[in-house]
Amino acid sequence: MEWIIGLLSTIGIFIAAIFILVFIHELGHFLAAKWFKMRVDQFSIGFPPKIFGYKKGETEYVLGATPLGGYVKIAGMIDESMDSEFEQHEPKDDEFRSKPVWQRIIVILAGVIFNVILAFFIYTGMAWHYGEDVLPVDAIEGVYIPENSLADEIGFRTGDRIIGVNNRQVEYFNQLFSPSQITGRDLTFMVERDGEILNLSTPANFLDRLNTDQFLDLSWVLPSKVEAVSEGTPAEEAGLKAGDEIVAFDGVEIAYWIQLTEKIRASEGEVTLTIRRDGELMDVTLTPDQETQMIGIQAYNLAGSFEQIDHNLASSFGVGYNQTGDTFVGIIQGLQKLFTGTISVRDNLGGPVAIATITKSETDRGGWQGFWNITAFLSITLAIMNMLPIPALDGGHFMFLLYEGITRREPSAKVKMALQQIGFILLIGIFILVTFNDILRTIGS
Repeated sequence: MEWIIGLLSTIGIFIAAIFILVFIHELGHFLAAKWFKMRVDQFSIGFPPKIFGYKKGETEYVLGATPLGGYVKIAGMIDESMDSEFEQHEPKDDEFRSKPVWQRIIVILAGVIFNVILAFFIYTGMAWHYGEDVLPVDAIEGVYIPENSLADEIGFRTGDRIIGVNNRQVEYFNQLFSPSQITGRDLTFMVERDGEILNLSTPANFLDRLNTDQFLDLSWVLPSKVEAVSEGTPAEEAGLKAGDEIVAFDGVEIAYWIQLTEKIRASEGEVTLTIRRDGELMDVTLTPDQETQMIGIQAYNLAGSFEQIDHNLASSFGVGYNQTGDTFVGIIQGLQKLFTGTISVRDNLGGPVAIATITKSETDRGGWQGFWNITAFLSITLAIMNMLPIPALDGGHFMFLLYEGITRREPSAKVKMALQQIGFILLIGIFILVTFNDILRTIGS
């Protein structure tokens, strides 16, 4: 029963996000067409079969049962409907084909522009409402690097302070992993080691490795410091207290929580911990619980190191602009790596199943904040994907209009219809491919 509820929840959240994205996209086309006095015959969210519809004025407003897209049917335009009967009549003043090329280009681009604007307003609203939780890089004294990890292969060493990315020092930890930085060419990380600044290069398959390998996880920067001690545990019986810093385990120096937990799990019998309390060192002995391999202490909470940045409306617009631009550049660079074969198509190309899963995951993890974050990201993705020069997409229509604007000659209806059909078949093929890839990846996981 739980898996059915989970599945329905995933589908519901996915449909909600797609509905918002498609509605805003099609609203852009609709408003631009109306602005230039073009007749809009139908405004549809979702593809057939039709659930319901009503007509107001010259336009029928429709809700389709297939929630994977939508369309605005503008009179005098060859679109998804493949209707070209209007070609048998003289152009009317309210038809798409009778308007200047520059107006038709604006109508075609309005959908993707509205998607980018939506992302901008989401990021702006999030900054204004929630502010930003940031972790200063100065708050992290160093990082623990497990042997044979991806970070170890790149050249990170335990104790390194990570201070920048791509030859640029940053102020906050999250800036190290912004979309535009992480997808950039020749990605490097800047570290401080023994007073020296080093730039560590990542391998060509770095983004692929991120799908399977942990990399600079926040748990790696936790110091071996006690946040709290649970009652009735070996740690309490041994006299450990909140604030104690464990600096050695059976005489072996440690500095990170992950080192401590690894040694506790591997221990057999009594162990000796060297702790620093109020500037003084002392040894305590205890025996970890043999069933749980735990001693009853909680890790130091990094929450106290985070800073809350509150934004007024003006600064929120700045955050929205920067996040929109950063996400846009990151997606473009990621697609470039995908198309050039730098990263794996199978591991990184996602379809509706992947989108639904990620949207549900982000919503579960971050509530409304997670939902709106992923919706903004998908809105920019939708804008970019729609501008691919494939007939049946906005990018394909734009290429037709660009050709017409340059040559002063419109492609024939026959050519448009043929290319639209080819583009539609190509899109169906891509849809099947990414969906099949999602299923294979899910089964593999």
